[in-house]
Amino acid sequence: MALGMEKIPDSLGYLILNEDGAVLSSGGDLENAERLASTIMSLVQQAFKFPLSLESNSQDKIRRISVIWDDFMYVMTLSTNKIYICKRSHLQQDEPVIA
Repeated sequence: MALGMEKIPDSLGYLILNEDGAVLSSGGDLENAERLASTIMSLVQQAFKFPLSLESNSQDKIRRISVIWDDFMYVMTLSTNKIYICKRSHLQQDEPVIA
């Protein structure tokens, strides 16, 4: 049921939640992380309250949220009525990247 989540490069763990926030699958550092699942569900619900466009008829929706710490990050992706959360290692850069 993890759909290859354990194969993501630099992955430290994963959670898969349904639209109600129930844990469908978990592994690695996030195995049985019910409290984190609840916190992430609250974050996602809050994020959906903010429009992404000033146009009232815009169909833009949030699809991905990243929360970054010094040495790891959570990447949350919303797809097919599920929330996929991956905890990945993060190497902080000394110099900012300019594109």
